[in-house]
Parts: sequence; structure tokens; C-alpha cells
Amino acid sequence: MANAEKKVWFITGCSTGFGRVLTEILAESGENVVATARNVESLSDFTTRFPGNVQILQLDVTSQSSVDGAVEDALAHFGRVDVLVNNAGYGVNGAVEEVTPDEYMPMYDTNVFGLFRMTKALLPHFRKQRSGNIVMLSSIAGLVGSAGWGLYASTKFAVEGYSEALAGELAAFNVFVTIVEPGPFRTDFLGRSGVQAKGLIDDYAPVTGGARDFFNNMVGKQPGDPVKACAAIIQAVNSPKPPVHLVLGKMALTRFRAKLDQFQQEMKDWEAVTVATDFPEGT
Repeated sequence: MANAEKKVWFITGCSTGFGRVLTEILAESGENVVATARNVESLSDFTTRFPGNVQILQLDVTSQSSVDGAVEDALAHFGRVDVLVNNAGYGVNGAVEEVTPDEYMPMYDTNVFGLFRMTKALLPHFRKQRSGNIVMLSSIAGLVGSAGWGLYASTKFAVEGYSEALAGELAAFNVFVTIVEPGPFRTDFLGRSGVQAKGLIDDYAPVTGGARDFFNNMVGKQPGDPVKACAAIIQAVNSPKPPVHLVLGKMALTRFRAKLDQFQQEMKDWEAVTVATDFPEGT
């Protein structure tokens, strides 16, 4: 049965990857989990293994009625939600010119608008409760754009800006927002959860070929351990002061530090131009 002394976690996209691993760790530790997926059959084992503290719900984050229904069912079952984990999402690989609207619009509906729907559905509850955590699964691609991942990166950059603003808006209500930015981890992101642009343009092969090779050849070879990543997420949520940004994996950290160094150098090189664009002081 549910443990009233434990947090209630609502997690999207639990069929594979971080969502499934996180559900597993939390359920085994006795936490209360609302595990959701578009295909609930993929979660049937949790029903038999953790009948008391895991609620399985069908959820399609691209559908407002599905989101509203799942939130209503979760609150009716557990009485509250303490942690929302916006994990559902996937990536499309390809040069910007190669990726068609039919390929990138569904990704936006899941990665961006689905996350918006899910978050807004629980904001009144968190605000009234005056406590809670919202975990946004972004990516190192949300901090560093790279050739071959432009459209995917744009969805994660959107999540970053939205989440930073939301963190400022919710601080007064004791609700924390943490954006998780993993590098390559051994999940299905490069497998079942990934999509490659169908239309290839030969001119881009020397530029984006490396990204495509990474997509095709790195499945099961990624350096990141999903179990350790999920443990880090739990640690952040349980911290007295959860971070707004949580970069995961050495590769992600190296890439982000390199961007910061480049950013600092560009600002220094162009500082005179930057400050000269204001009106003179006092005018």
C-alpha cells in the first residue's frame, strides 16, 4: 500500500530509458510513483511487483485531455503529487535543411508543448500545496547546439528558457525547478526513441556525417550509466537547495565548459561593440 510518509513522484515516459530506471529505483525504495506511458502494457510488471506504491496510468502528453485525466487520477489515488518528472521526449537527427515539418512538429509537440501541458496541469496543485519539485529532462543539446541536431536542440533550448523562468516564478511558493542536462547515456535515445531524417542532402555529409555515425554506431556504447543518473536526480530533488541546472556525465560537462570558454572569449573580443550600442548615459 501507499506510504504516506514518502513522496509521490509523477513521471512521464516510463516505458524505457530514464523514466523506467527512475521508476524502478523509487518503487524499490518504497516511494510512491505514478508511472505513465502511452502504452501501459510496457509497465505491466510494475503492477504485480509494486501493487501498493506504484500507480500505472496511460498518458499521451500530446493530448490535453489525456494529461488532465492522468493528473486527476493521480491526485484521486494518492491525494497529492510532490515531484513531477517531465521525462517524455525523443530526438530527430539530421541537418536543419534535411528535417521536414512532418518530422520535427511531432517532436515539438512532445518535447516542448507536451512538457508545457504536463507542467501547467500540476502548477495549481503545487502552488496550493506550497511545496514540490519539477524535474525537466533536457539534454546537453539544450545548452550546446551542434551540427546534425539543430531541430532537437531547439526543443531543448526552449525547455531551458521556460524552466529558468518558471524557477523564478515558483520560488516564492517553495517549489523548485531542476533542469537535467545529460550527455550520452545508455538508454534508448539512439535506438527506439530516436528518429533520423529521411531526406539526406549530399552537401551536408561532411558536416553532419559524424552526428549520423554517432546515432547509428553508439547504441549500447554510451559512457553514461542511467542508474547513476537517476540516483543523481533523486539526490538533487532531496537536496535542501536543489540546483536549477544539473549537468550529467563527463562528456556533457566538457562540452558545456568549452562553450562557456568560447562565450567568454567572444564577449571579451566584442565588448567594445556591445557597450557602444547604448544611448550615451544621461540621455
